[in-house]
Amino acid sequence: MNPRTHFRLVVLYVLVAALLLVLMGRLWTMQVLDGAHYRQVAAQNRTRDIVVPAVRGAILDSSGRALVRNRTALVVSVDRTTMMRRKDRGNAVIARLAALLGTTPDELNKRIRLCGPGIKRPCWPGSPYQPIPVDDRVDPKRALQIMERQEEFPGVTAQVQAVREYPKPEGATAVQALGYLQPITQEELDKRKGLRVTGYSGVDLIGRDGLEAAYDADLRGEPGLRRVLVDSQGRVTGTASEQPPVPGGNLITSIDAGIQGAAEKALDNAMKAARGRGDKADAGAAVVMDVTDGRVVAMASRPTYDLGIWTGGISQEEYDALLGKKRGEPLISRVTQGQFAPGSTFKVSSVAAAVADGYPLKGIYPCPGSYNVGSRAFRNFEGQGHGPMNLHRALVVSCDTIFYKFAYEEWLRDGGTKPRKNPKDPMVDMARKWGFGTRTGIDLPSETPGRIPDRAWKRAYWEATRKADCKGAKQGYPEIAKTDPGRAAYLKAVAAENCAEGYMWRAGDAANFSVGQGDVLVTPLQLTRAYAAVANGGRLVVPRVGLAVVNADGKVVRRIDPPPAPRLPVEPQVLKYIRGGLAGVTTSGTAAGAFGGFDFKKVAVAGKTGTAEVWGKKDTSWFASYAPADKPRFAVVVMVSQGGTGGSTAAPAVREIYEAMYGLNGKKPALKDGRLPDQLPPLRQDGDSP
Repeated sequence: MNPRTHFRLVVLYVLVAALLLVLMGRLWTMQVLDGAHYRQVAAQNRTRDIVVPAVRGAILDSSGRALVRNRTALVVSVDRTTMMRRKDRGNAVIARLAALLGTTPDELNKRIRLCGPGIKRPCWPGSPYQPIPVDDRVDPKRALQIMERQEEFPGVTAQVQAVREYPKPEGATAVQALGYLQPITQEELDKRKGLRVTGYSGVDLIGRDGLEAAYDADLRGEPGLRRVLVDSQGRVTGTASEQPPVPGGNLITSIDAGIQGAAEKALDNAMKAARGRGDKADAGAAVVMDVTDGRVVAMASRPTYDLGIWTGGISQEEYDALLGKKRGEPLISRVTQGQFAPGSTFKVSSVAAAVADGYPLKGIYPCPGSYNVGSRAFRNFEGQGHGPMNLHRALVVSCDTIFYKFAYEEWLRDGGTKPRKNPKDPMVDMARKWGFGTRTGIDLPSETPGRIPDRAWKRAYWEATRKADCKGAKQGYPEIAKTDPGRAAYLKAVAAENCAEGYMWRAGDAANFSVGQGDVLVTPLQLTRAYAAVANGGRLVVPRVGLAVVNADGKVVRRIDPPPAPRLPVEPQVLKYIRGGLAGVTTSGTAAGAFGGFDFKKVAVAGKTGTAEVWGKKDTSWFASYAPADKPRFAVVVMVSQGGTGGSTAAPAVREIYEAMYGLNGKKPALKDGRLPDQLPPLRQDGDSP
């Protein structure tokens, strides 16, 4: 044999041997070292994992009546991923499904497209890898056709699922307090890996607002996992294993459906009456709170909407209406997120501030029709003077000029326009101690803090708006001048003043502050908490809506106790004196007309009216109260934006709520013996009361 040929054969033998050794080594690695892994992969090719959503817990009132519960529904869902993998991107399947469900392919395609910038609703805001529900009211006949003809409907399922339902017991809706659900998004699953660990899955709905969001972890339960066997066509042939879901807990709240319904009705009546008098009455809130522990018994907000709008998908028109100003932004809770000037209801803080600053609690003070703060006259309501009086009488008739005097003199002692190094600002300091300007800590999301303006805030605001003010001072407001020259001239003068000295805490700022005007903003919940503190002797209770979480068999999982209540730095005798003044408001003061003929022998009511002026709008109407006046148990506050005076709109609504609570004026009492239940209600297996 030729040596060259022999050499080539040897090289070839070596290469073949090397390749055989590599092949054998790879086979050994796959079968021995990684054998377990590949056996699992092979098994997965014959199985499919199906996440079984847990039944979400109900939300109940303090007597066990369901505010939110579940109804059983046949839900048709489409696996978008399966559709996209088909040659025609699922168009044929969608067409057949649309014909079966009595809709159009275009409508179904809208429901399964993913939400994003420029995509109008309906669209799918959740994960693209989970089945997308397209119809939750399918009759059994159509559902059976889908399940029996899977070869015609690949990627389409029809399953019995729990769907949220809102029964509205006693007419109670509590929309903003309850909140709503939306699918969890893929971004949330990706960014928050712990969600899967703590029980979230791609098929879950997640609370987006209200109690649904605040207690989502308690309500959602834990999803189950069903592993099914499938053939080469993807058809289910059996079940390999199953881990059942764990139902969510039921949330018992402090809300009383009867009182909630009465508060909503009273608020609606008040707004309707205000509109009948020519006021706009564009928003409102009503709050009922137990003054002893801060439990929220009712919280109504207007405008409102139907929570059922979220079930089964929402159209772009409906979604825009919830967010837009045309319908008054009904998603916003005016109780916890609405910020309004409180008017004279704020005087409980101002009285405490004046006394703490050295003014005699039982002194006599003049109440002229107007009082000069610097060079500007600040007037009482309608310019009415009442003569010399004590602070008790000042609260009863709501004398503003007494408080203007207090504020102006305190401002002067602090140095006026050239303040001393550490000005006391007694009114501002006391307001913060009453909890104004900070969140109450209620167990609901997105609470706003309100605003207590001070010198630092004034400078920050001036720096943010100085450029615009200086422009207005120089150029004026020609567009406004075309229709209202007087207003344009006024705005130009204000802009010039703000441009030059807008950072200064002026005498007028202090005077307005003392009567809850100017830049002061509070939420109805903050004011309710403040009046609860007056009523209970000085404890700033922390509001709570949740009472307890109870599982499906009625066992208490946990009780929800309010945090410790801090104390007001106000002497007991001062609070007692304030209570005396508030008790006279409903019998001989600014709310006497609204409470004419009220049965004070059965329930004595103490309170304070507030009429807050708002530039360019009608007055904000307030009435803050508590009852029974001799042994307080409940604080009730009503606010109507652009509703007129406190005595004409808010006070009658508060009266209506008390009548419903205690069964006055021929009404059936919502309270038994004037008290709330002191025990948790017994529950049926479905989470409702028996």
